[in-house]
Amino acid sequence: MKQLYIDHIADLLSVKDWQVENCVQMFEEGNTIPFISRYRKERTGGLDDASVAEIRHWADVFAEMEKRKATVLETISGLGKLTDELRDRIESCVVASELEDLYLPYRPKRRTRATAAREAGLEPLADKMFSVKVSDPEAEARKYVGGKVATVEDALAGARDIIAERLSETAAQRESMRRIFRTRRIVAKATKAALKAPEASKYRSYFSFSNPIDRIPSHNLLAILRAENEGFLSVSIDADPERCAKKMYYDFCQEHSYPGPKLAEQIRMAVDDCFKRLLEPSITNEVIREAKQKADAESINVFGENLRQLLLSSPVGQKRTMAIDPGFRNGCKIACLDEHGSLLYHTIIFPHPPQNEKIKSIIAVSDMLQKYGIQAVAVGNGTASRETEEFMKKVELPEGCRVWTVSEDGASIYSASEVARKEFPDEDVTVRGAVSIGRRLMDPLAELVKIDPKSLGIGQYQHDVDQNLLKEKLDNTVESCVNSVGVNLNTASSYLLSYVAGIGPSLAENIVAYRTENGGFKTRAELVKVPRLGAKAFEQCAGFLRIHGAANPLDDSAVHPEAYGIVDRMAASLGVTARELVGNAELCSCIKAEDFVGGSFGLPTVNDILKELVKPGRDPRQEAQEFEFSQDIHEIEDLVTGMELPGIVTNITNFGAFVDIGLHDNGLIHASQMGVRGMADPSKVLKLHQQVTVTVLQVDLERNRISLRLKK
Repeated sequence: MKQLYIDHIADLLSVKDWQVENCVQMFEEGNTIPFISRYRKERTGGLDDASVAEIRHWADVFAEMEKRKATVLETISGLGKLTDELRDRIESCVVASELEDLYLPYRPKRRTRATAAREAGLEPLADKMFSVKVSDPEAEARKYVGGKVATVEDALAGARDIIAERLSETAAQRESMRRIFRTRRIVAKATKAALKAPEASKYRSYFSFSNPIDRIPSHNLLAILRAENEGFLSVSIDADPERCAKKMYYDFCQEHSYPGPKLAEQIRMAVDDCFKRLLEPSITNEVIREAKQKADAESINVFGENLRQLLLSSPVGQKRTMAIDPGFRNGCKIACLDEHGSLLYHTIIFPHPPQNEKIKSIIAVSDMLQKYGIQAVAVGNGTASRETEEFMKKVELPEGCRVWTVSEDGASIYSASEVARKEFPDEDVTVRGAVSIGRRLMDPLAELVKIDPKSLGIGQYQHDVDQNLLKEKLDNTVESCVNSVGVNLNTASSYLLSYVAGIGPSLAENIVAYRTENGGFKTRAELVKVPRLGAKAFEQCAGFLRIHGAANPLDDSAVHPEAYGIVDRMAASLGVTARELVGNAELCSCIKAEDFVGGSFGLPTVNDILKELVKPGRDPRQEAQEFEFSQDIHEIEDLVTGMELPGIVTNITNFGAFVDIGLHDNGLIHASQMGVRGMADPSKVLKLHQQVTVTVLQVDLERNRISLRLKK
């Protein structure tokens, strides 16, 4: 990668040039983000996976820019207009808008008024006027009357069209206008369609809206642009046309010298036309697009952080689980799972209206609890969830067995997916949905990776943001979470394995097929026997895969096989075996990391090895905590202003956090009600699935909206 790109990325991300350069080199060598951030800290200076992912993003951006530059240079060269100065300016670009500004005068374009003027032979007149080489433009214009040019005014009008287009394609003029527009306000007004359409009412707060475009909250901008796309708002930037035209004319005079009075009038007319007809709509679109890119990035970051917290939700672990997908008329679907998440049994009970088979249902559930040795009960949080929880209180649970409420978001998507059909080809969607609820309780990460993150009920305006950037962020987040936790090589599904660094869908299928045919893996080294899993893939994935009960305890840790020799040396220095050292905090404390630094293993890596030896294979996720909704509310009508209630945070956005308080509709804690003075960043105050206490501020029964305040 060229040095100017490396310098720009380093400046953009506030890191050192050598860190960027080393990361880019490792990408080119086929290394993955998790592997680089975890096992190559000496080369990255300890950058975390988010920073490495950012460098990867910008490296890809500039790789595409290089391709674009090649196209631009080839086109301009083909026209015979590529000068050394222009080539240097193009090759030194690091901002896409600058590159496109330089290319604009040479880019193939549709037929314009200036095109017609050139065809009429008026470009020489425009050249003289533009270069201020004529004092009486009317007298000069008479020379061009005839043929396609009927009058002097036609000649002048055509020349002005050419000048206007030339000004609109001048990089300096465009950047000057961008600077002005970026300081102005974005204005939204209701269209006639909005005043007649009931569905436009959700945008009512934007029917007469104005806000500085450089300070507009991302959710406001995305909502405005969605409403504009639906035809309910007209959107503009309130740049002062008169001021902008004066600035353009002043810049023209600075560059070309002041024209005489008669020519000045023609130039001013060309400038006014240029701004109103060409520059204003173009720059408005560009500046709004810039603002949207910023809003997209903010929204996507919120989505990514929510997804990270969701995937790293507390698991209850490998417990025999009863999963209940609650319902009224169609009953409660029950799936009993073993400690590995395999389906043992499924049925339907009808404890609620209209059937009201409570006694029969209690007997059926009690029998299943005993027969299958159930240790945990997962109840979906959808329709009839609260009623099902109340029903389960009438059932005598085995000692230590608890009832947990589990989010159903995306369960229906999973149950109808190809993944679910492969796992349960003989079961219908209701059974698959219940199984998903149970598995989410046991291990949220392993189950949720099977579902498109956009179906998980988190984030804001996810369908309005840049979908490619969103996918990149979400894929990186899932990959980061999977590799930070580690994956059980002998029990993980192919879908979970596919997110392990260096594996992917194809190799994941091969691993599962090998495991099925040969039994569980006994060592990490055995991975190389998997078809198409070569040395590079092994290097990338081995440290993130765990083999519980392996003969070598390091195979059940985050210590990479390439570092096993270091552990052997550490153990030998203490006169013990590696097995005796692993997990022994007292022995590990006797080791000086500096004594084992050497070769490609620096102090950061050795320190990581020591931390891992103290607690090998430690799951970074917290233990699951019990939670119970208030027993005083079951319907929105039960809410009273000032009431304090327990709740669980279900979604975090830039404007606030949504909280489940046990009703069908979640309440909203606005950013101004986070319990601190003024507006607060919700993502810095709350975490997804955090248990909170809230105060009811307002209840809108007509729109089923609940306003809450966070109780500190």
